[in-house]
Amino acid sequence: MKLENFKDVRDSIEKNQSRAFHLLLGNGFSMAYDPNIFSYNALHDFVTKLDDKDLSIILDVIKTQNFEVIMQHLDNFSALIAAFEGDLGLRKRVDKASVNLKSSLLNAVKALHPEHVFEVPEEKSKACSRFLKRFLDSGGNIFSTNYDLLLYWVLMRNSVVNHVDGCGRELENPDEFVPPEEQEWSELIWGKNRDAQNVFYVHGALPFFDTGTAVTKEEYDGYNNLLENISGRMAKGEYPIFVTAGDGQQKLSHIKHNEYLTFCYENLCNAEGSLVTFGFNFGKYDEHIIKAINRAAKHGRKVKDKLWSIYIGVYSDSDKEHIEQIEDKFKCKVHIFDAKTARVWG
Repeated sequence: MKLENFKDVRDSIEKNQSRAFHLLLGNGFSMAYDPNIFSYNALHDFVTKLDDKDLSIILDVIKTQNFEVIMQHLDNFSALIAAFEGDLGLRKRVDKASVNLKSSLLNAVKALHPEHVFEVPEEKSKACSRFLKRFLDSGGNIFSTNYDLLLYWVLMRNSVVNHVDGCGRELENPDEFVPPEEQEWSELIWGKNRDAQNVFYVHGALPFFDTGTAVTKEEYDGYNNLLENISGRMAKGEYPIFVTAGDGQQKLSHIKHNEYLTFCYENLCNAEGSLVTFGFNFGKYDEHIIKAINRAAKHGRKVKDKLWSIYIGVYSDSDKEHIEQIEDKFKCKVHIFDAKTARVWG
């Protein structure tokens, strides 16, 4: 397959102005900002330093920095213990280690994260906002599988016009006649503006919490920065919406059990036009994303309103070879472009 560059993608957007171009971001988006913070190696190093005997044993035995692989091994081991009617105590220990690994991963993301929005250099933030705005201006959506705050920060700091994450406030004393200054408003609740939503965190993200009755979004409150407020909630045992299951089917199951995640996923399944991916490698644990893309492409049927093509950003020859090997999994036209030429962060 021909290796295109991002100029070819831009030219396609300009040429097809009646078509929406959507953007799918993977971990490579965050790694392009700072690989020392957001790589699997950095997360792995953080978790290995925790004082958890079982996690230390597991990480020493399973020689990988890919947490999805580790979680899959733990799930399989637990299932085997049950199938062979093995020691119940051992199975509980394995299951507890799996839970601890997931919470430790989230703690690692939080701990390694830049402290506040202004730690991101302004020139990087502006460059990224220009990259993102191109897709929203085409009428497309932004889908992210990342947990961190980078996307949220860039959109908010640069006041990117027309980005909507579906959240809003509700009047809590609507039955009372009170002047505007005495009206009581809720915290940010997802759903109020979902009909106009065009930014979707398909695997959840640090600011989003499921209270059991609503999905709320944490925010800067004038006293503490956003990450401090998120940390405060986590210290009380509240954890953000966060998909950490092992394989694609398990991830999809997690998604389907949460109203917000389901809404995000279904919007990806219903995308029309073209999709551009950046930092997403379509590994063996991403089958649920390929499934969504093929649903959007109407499984290749000759119909009008569907996803026609996908532009996949790759960083290396091995990345390119991988996409070439799985090209037939996609039921739409596949293009490959050199992700480095996108210069997302300037």
